[in-house]
Amino acid sequence: MMPSGVVLAIANQKGGVGKTTTAINLGAALAAAGQRTLLVDVDPQANATSGLGVDKGRVERSVYEALIGQISLRDAIIQTDWQGLALAPSAIRLAGSEIEMVGMMAREQRLRRSLNEVVADYDITLIDCSPSLGILTVNALTAADGIIIPIQCEYLALEALGQLLSTIGLIRENLNPRLKIAGMVMTMFDGRTNLAQQVVDDVRGHFPRDVFDTIVPRSVRLSEAPSYGRPILAYDPASRGATAYRRLADELLARLKS
Repeated sequence: MMPSGVVLAIANQKGGVGKTTTAINLGAALAAAGQRTLLVDVDPQANATSGLGVDKGRVERSVYEALIGQISLRDAIIQTDWQGLALAPSAIRLAGSEIEMVGMMAREQRLRRSLNEVVADYDITLIDCSPSLGILTVNALTAADGIIIPIQCEYLALEALGQLLSTIGLIRENLNPRLKIAGMVMTMFDGRTNLAQQVVDDVRGHFPRDVFDTIVPRSVRLSEAPSYGRPILAYDPASRGATAYRRLADELLARLKS
């Protein structure tokens, strides 16, 4: 039986690897599989928020207010149009939180404490991290039981991954010993190139137990869906991208149950 209240951070300090795409669409696929799912957007760019149809410029109660202690995280959570998927939205003002938290006690624990109030209400909580290794991402990794690492199928994938794994090691040693790698997902795969398959083979060769079998393809439909504020399962449920994220959700659930 899968434990309830699982918290997973989706992180990679390298931008443009499909991190937010994975957060939105894996969240929707988990909800479609019957999991009560919460997506927490801790990226000041708020792309996961807008990608689920929420106007990030009009968000009044967000993760920012929860992190600095103005409100409970529960008061920021809203239901999305996708059944079973709730959202704790981000806002542009979250960018200033890193400076504001400098003088706070236990600043790395702020998100964990906020999540403690709501995590039992959901089967799975996903945290969409910013493309950096700053205090917001450290907060996410400190709050998480596991990390899902999206890896773009390109030449520099392994180089960027090394820095992230080093950070994970430091988090385990100093802040969160329970943090595990829940899985690595290869994204933006272009089967027309030999390089893409070579990168997949290289990453699987280095991390044979960690890489998911599911590979997310490069897809125009996946790129279009956020501009309509919808996950790919709603925008084009028959697309290759939608199929991939359904499979990824099934694979993740199987791992969590084992």
